[in-house]
Formats: sequence, structure tokens, C-alpha cells
Amino acid sequence: MTVYQILALALLAVFYGCYFGKMLRQKRQGIRTDQIGRGKTGFVRRVEITMKIATILTPLAELVSIFCNASAFPAWVRMIGAAIAALGTAAFIASVVTMRDSWRAGVSPTDKTELVTRGVYQISRNPAFLGFDLVYLGVALMFANWPLWLVSCFAAAMFHLQIVNVEEDFLIESFGEQYLDYRRHVNRYLGWKRHG
Repeated sequence: MTVYQILALALLAVFYGCYFGKMLRQKRQGIRTDQIGRGKTGFVRRVEITMKIATILTPLAELVSIFCNASAFPAWVRMIGAAIAALGTAAFIASVVTMRDSWRAGVSPTDKTELVTRGVYQISRNPAFLGFDLVYLGVALMFANWPLWLVSCFAAAMFHLQIVNVEEDFLIESFGEQYLDYRRHVNRYLGWKRHG
């Protein structure tokens, strides 16, 4: 195995270990973490189910690409990809840890959670999605091939649709002015907004 394969597998193991480990821990507490598509209809359900399919296809494409170990990019681009994937893994872990038991995959109109604005959420309203996007980009840079790029871009687009068409509406409805004020100060993906 090459260093790129080892790095990519290690980063994916940590990333998905955090994801599924958190789900298992919450399940033991009686919390259903996976809310994707549950109790939804119409466009919202279609967005969430399509996003879920994309999040299953992307790691499969990543694993095939890792084991094929082919890349059109030079070593320095592959190392940048590894750094981006590591940054994405760190952002995702920070988001899950900061959310504590408010963390869900998909929105849940029945679960009452708090609006988390501390920690990594002070610089990103969606650090978990940012983490996914960075991991997908990083792995795609490490093992560049058209199928991996296409499925990774499709998954990132579905995350964005989920945020814009599902989560933000849900948060406005659930938290009202508290969320709107937070949205005025923190960018969707990264950074603070200037007020003038």
C-alpha cells in the first residue's frame, strides 16, 4: 500500500468512525440520530433521500478509487488533498462533539434540541457538511478519476440543497429570531459576516 492509500483509509476510518460511533452512542441513549427522510413528504423527502443515497455512493467510490490507487495528479496535489481531507475530518469531529446530543443526520420536527452556536459553530453554521465536503474534495484530489469527481460533486450539491431547502427552513421555524440573528453573523460554510 502507498502512503496515499494508508492516509486516505485512516482518515475515512476516523471520519466514519466518529459518524457511526456517535449514532451508536445516541441509540443507546434512546435518541434516533438518523432522521433522513423520516416523517417528511414531497420535495423535502426527495432531497433527504437523494442526499442519503449520495452519502452511500461516495464512500463506495472513494474505496474503489483508493484500492485502484490511480491518480492523474502529481504527488504535491495528492498531499494537498490529504491535508484537505484531514481538515474536513477535524471539522466534522468538532461539529459532532460541539453539538453533543443535539446532533442529528437530517432534521427532526419531533425532537426538541438546542440551537448550538458555540465552538466551531461560531465560524460555520454547517461545519459537519463542510467537513463532508472537504473530505470528499481531499480524497478526490488524492485519487483523481471522473467517477469519483462526479459522485463527490453530486453529494456536495445534495448537501447544499439539504441546507438551503430543508435545514435552514426548519431552523427558522424552530428557533425564529434566535436563528435569524445567528445567520446574520455567521456564514453558511465558513467565516463571519461584516456589519457595517
